[in-house]
Amino acid sequence: LQQHRPYHESDHVLNIAFNILCGGQTLDDIELRRGDPIYLDALDATSIPDPTTAGDFCRRFAADDVNRLMDAFNETRLDVWARQGQALTRETARIDVDGSLVPTTGECKEGMALSYKGVWGYHPLIVSLANTAEPLFIVNRSGNRPSYEEAPSYLDKAIALCRRAGFKDVLLRGDTDFSMTAHLDRWSADGVRFVFGYDVKKNLKEI
Repeated sequence: LQQHRPYHESDHVLNIAFNILCGGQTLDDIELRRGDPIYLDALDATSIPDPTTAGDFCRRFAADDVNRLMDAFNETRLDVWARQGQALTRETARIDVDGSLVPTTGECKEGMALSYKGVWGYHPLIVSLANTAEPLFIVNRSGNRPSYEEAPSYLDKAIALCRRAGFKDVLLRGDTDFSMTAHLDRWSADGVRFVFGYDVKKNLKEI
């Protein structure tokens, strides 16, 4: 305590990631890692943030911070994809989008809400590249939010990322919730193909 040596943001992020990789399921499991000399030696660390500090960091880690972290991941993906040469990018970039209901046992967690299925929890948006099974963007939302919320902006980001990687053909895929007519024309004009489900409405059936 006589010398101020704060943890970097990367220390906190890696601390949580390594805890998960070693079988931890909650932040409290970090305490097991802190007392494991073999674990600390493997990381070449004399100490790691304790669970309370990790929890405080998570509460301070805002949406903008999460977006910057995802952008950092995706910049690294570009390098990894480039090492595969044209074997990857000559394919069609198949970008999948979906919402996933995630129940939680907490009763007072910030942002959680009751889903349409009557489950308390969250409803994150997941935008992934099916070619490599990689999640490109994960956007946390409360459980009562519709699947399509915020989807257009993150699909645009995924399209831009895949084109930077060298994909010439981009295909968006999703269920009926993602047939957002306000965006279909501009995607089509931009050369983006899409396969979305569409609600079986009476007038559509007649057409």
